[in-house]
Amino acid sequence: MEGSESEAVFESLNLNPQLFINETLNTVDDLLDDAFHFFHQEASTLLKTDCTSGSQFISEGIAYIRDMIQSDLDTRLGMWEKYCLHHVFAVPEGFSLPQTESPAETFTCQDLLSDPDLDAQLDILRNRLTMVGKESSELNHELQALERQSASSDHCAELVSEALLLYDQASTQDMYQDMLSTMSELHEKMEKLRTRKVENLECIRAKRINDPNRDLLASNYRKGKITWQPFSCLVPGKLDMIAL
Repeated sequence: MEGSESEAVFESLNLNPQLFINETLNTVDDLLDDAFHFFHQEASTLLKTDCTSGSQFISEGIAYIRDMIQSDLDTRLGMWEKYCLHHVFAVPEGFSLPQTESPAETFTCQDLLSDPDLDAQLDILRNRLTMVGKESSELNHELQALERQSASSDHCAELVSEALLLYDQASTQDMYQDMLSTMSELHEKMEKLRTRKVENLECIRAKRINDPNRDLLASNYRKGKITWQPFSCLVPGKLDMIAL
């Protein structure tokens, strides 16, 4: 490729195909060195041959394998280099670079591309786009504020619902306690009434037993001359007799 038309074309474009190929070959050699160095370390670790006689045999075996791979790789890379120089970086015969435009022609093209009316319309569209962007930003802020307000309202509603539930539970508990208290009071009053009634009956029975005129009264009662009428509702514990 040296001294050929292709080399002149690439040099005019500040390109060097041979330099690219050489860097690629050097990169492949570096990768190969790193791979076999890692392979040697792993083999020594697994076989535990560091600082022993077996380490030499491993090194010789790895070197033999590398020579075989390196030889085959060099052959293939050499073929790849020739293919690149003769086909990939080869310039067809009669190829010429396009001529650069003169400043006058460039100025004319710029004049043709510039249009005051079009520039004015573009400025109007840019201004409208800026306004729409500002309105969109304001709407986003308002939307976020509404979302925060809605979240706050939902939280307040949840708190009110919890308070009502607690109030209902407290009211039910109070009613239940009132019922228990009323039942207890009623039971106590019934016990007092029963006790008072028993005491009245005992008192009446005792008076009848201890009355000295009991026999006479009983005889008259059997003859139908007198009747017994207790006025316990007026004077509890006393018994009055009314003669007919």
